[in-house]
Amino acid sequence: MTDVDLDRSYTALCEALGEVGAQRSELLLAMVALALMARSERADEVLALVAQARARLLEEGRPG
Repeated sequence: MTDVDLDRSYTALCEALGEVGAQRSELLLAMVALALMARSERADEVLALVAQARARLLEEGRPG
């Protein structure tokens, strides 16, 4: 994916999140995540991304 493609995709996601509203944003993100997971050929790739995102969020939540 090119930088332009990534920017277009991110922009579309942000716009969709704004349109569905805060109460349904988690559902939208879950639906997109599941659809992208279904397109992945290997579970190991998905599991690594989940672990990376989890670790980053847990680290950010810790007091400095």
